[in-house]
Amino acid sequence: MAGLDISPLGLALLIVLAVASALLGRWAGKGWRERRHERQQQALRANESRQARRARERRERR
Repeated sequence: MAGLDISPLGLALLIVLAVASALLGRWAGKGWRERRHERQQQALRANESRQARRARERRERR
């Protein structure tokens, strides 16, 4: 590999750690994404009219 000597064990460890890192990042970011989504929803609700709010509440009750 162009002068780089990587053992099969080192390569396997590198792949396992890369997958673990990706999974950990997705898991850790899940709560952040949910909070961001909730903040965006609250901002949209704050700007809706009374009629739109009542219609949305009726839909949510069904």
